[in-house]
Amino acid sequence: MALTREYRETVVERLRKDQRFTAALFAEALTALTEGDKATTLSIFRDLVHAHISFKRLAEETGFDEKALHRMLSERGNPTMENLGCLIQRIERDLGLSTNIEAQRVKRAGPGARTRPAHHPALAYA
Repeated sequence: MALTREYRETVVERLRKDQRFTAALFAEALTALTEGDKATTLSIFRDLVHAHISFKRLAEETGFDEKALHRMLSERGNPTMENLGCLIQRIERDLGLSTNIEAQRVKRAGPGARTRPAHHPALAYA
């Protein structure tokens, strides 16, 4: 029987070892947020916190209770935009990332149809 690892363990280990993967996953979380995919956004932020920061340290830095942070970033979490914005800023800072979001005009493919360019925030290490 082959040995297997949990998916989350594999992701967290790779996040710890690979800065580019960390930046790409952070960008994916922001993209998911702008597309209204709350579950993906919270899941990725949870993995980033586990891999790089810790909920205890994030609680100290934000002033939120550690249990409240776990609830906010859980599968059923429902953080306010204000709280989520605070967490995003703190996570970004702790990861040493800088986010630049660029808006682009969307071309219409036909009457009423819209095509969207790939939406990925540009990230740079601070």
